[in-house]
Amino acid sequence: MLQTSTIQFLKELAKNNSKSWFDANRSKYEIAKADFAELVKNSLAAFSKKDRSLDSLTFKDCMFRINRDVRFSKNKAPYKTNMSMYFVKGGKKSMLAGYYFHFEPGGKSFVGGGLYGGEADQIKKIRQEIDYNWEEFQAILKQKTFKKYFGDLSRDMANSLQREPKGYEKENPAIEYLKMKSWVASMPISDSDLRDTHLSKKIIEAFAAMQGLNNFFNRALEE
Repeated sequence: MLQTSTIQFLKELAKNNSKSWFDANRSKYEIAKADFAELVKNSLAAFSKKDRSLDSLTFKDCMFRINRDVRFSKNKAPYKTNMSMYFVKGGKKSMLAGYYFHFEPGGKSFVGGGLYGGEADQIKKIRQEIDYNWEEFQAILKQKTFKKYFGDLSRDMANSLQREPKGYEKENPAIEYLKMKSWVASMPISDSDLRDTHLSKKIIEAFAAMQGLNNFFNRALEE
């Protein structure tokens, strides 16, 4: 679970996203950061027993800085209004598929994972893996636990091609997945869930439901 003060800090930051306010409230941030880090530690310790590829990670390998990179963004707010963890072999800068938890009050929290925004060669490998092993991929998406937590991969049109990718026919049974440029799934986490003593357990269970999919993707990416 997360402390009420941690949730409140992010709510206040969303209303006062400036360096002067952040500096005046840095002590609150440090307390909130430590609270979230404890959730990351506990979740990593438990889930790494299920996914041994995460054995070498520390909680610092899985947490992101709260400072935003505003160099190429029209939004010049200096701080993120969320905290997040990402479990993936090699750490948060890895290009492999992984497990993600996004903590942001106001109904914006979610848990999920997969491969988001891959490079051209990664996208090519994933499409090929889905095409060559369509029945296996279908079976993963139809698994009871995956459907329970995620239903299906995200069908966000912004992350999909309008037409079939080069080299694939539109009649291909996997075509809707082959059009994708990111393969991710997520489920919402309510604000009340954030304060629940079983929050870490819920995150881990969702990650476990994602494991077969990530194994499928990473097999292709690591070949």
